[in-house]
Amino acid sequence: MLSRTADHLFWMARYSERAENLARLLDVTYQMSLVPHDEESERSSWNAIIVLNSLEDAYAKRHQEITAAKVLHFMVRDETHSSSIYSCLRAARENAHAVRGTLTAEMWETINETWLHLRTLSFESIYEAGVAAFFDWVKQRASLLRGAMFGTMLRDEAFHFIRLGALLERADNTARILDVKYHILSAPVQRQPQVQVQTQSQSQGKTQSQSQSQSQSQSQSDDLVAASDYYHWGALLRSVSAFEVYRKVYRDVITPERVAELLILREDLPRSLHSCVEGVVSVLDHVRNSRSDETVRRAGQLYASLRYGRMEDIYAKGLHAWLDDFIGCIGDLGGRISEDFLVGA
Repeated sequence: MLSRTADHLFWMARYSERAENLARLLDVTYQMSLVPHDEESERSSWNAIIVLNSLEDAYAKRHQEITAAKVLHFMVRDETHSSSIYSCLRAARENAHAVRGTLTAEMWETINETWLHLRTLSFESIYEAGVAAFFDWVKQRASLLRGAMFGTMLRDEAFHFIRLGALLERADNTARILDVKYHILSAPVQRQPQVQVQTQSQSQGKTQSQSQSQSQSQSQSDDLVAASDYYHWGALLRSVSAFEVYRKVYRDVITPERVAELLILREDLPRSLHSCVEGVVSVLDHVRNSRSDETVRRAGQLYASLRYGRMEDIYAKGLHAWLDDFIGCIGDLGGRISEDFLVGA
């Protein structure tokens, strides 16, 4: 296959996957914003999306403050940068158009129809109809494209390069969303201390009553925190289509440690890091050439760290540091794949 064709297929897949992942991230942040919380927490959640996508400077040129509406507009419909959903789907369509003859009719029609509909939508119309509905539409269109690919494409090099682009993008996204959300959601909860002043004239009965009242108040506070945590972690799991999977696997309350384990080491979860890297190794075995031995070796090394890794070792290093290294490895693989397969000699 010509490197130019492989390049278009690879980036068509990456941009399509990126648009879906961004819709998932924005959706979970929006759902979390509906839960009562302080203004600073909300600002931090929306700012995390900008930081995650390395768009601080681009955002600062357009807006002076971080608000839900402004971040949503910037990440959904803004045409001035390449990381909005609008720009990603436009780039996916442009790459698909360049290799239209390589795609099946079903794949091309899905990509083209998605773009044709999106460009008729203004941000105002999206916001008025409900951003959650728009995010669902983006995810449904992405699922339709995957179905068309798996259901109609020959398992040739074109198929493999599409898979390779999607898997790398998905691995990068899962690591980033877990890193950002785990840091935010695992921050210690600050409670107002329960102050009780007693005098010698207070009776023993009154003291006992106040103690019971304090205990009841603390219990109610704990219940509220637990309910909020459950909702937030549940929203995070839903953002990667893993909420039902978590309930099936663990059959227990949602905890940060199990969420991390599920999204990192669970090999049978499609969006886990283990599953994504395993897929990358498999695809590289199908398309390897005389220049790709080092790329294949590094991918295998990363896969081995996930296949035989333990959460204890990850926590010993520090989850943020481990995820940061993982994201760096994915970036390195992407660069090497470009040099080995996508850049003409």
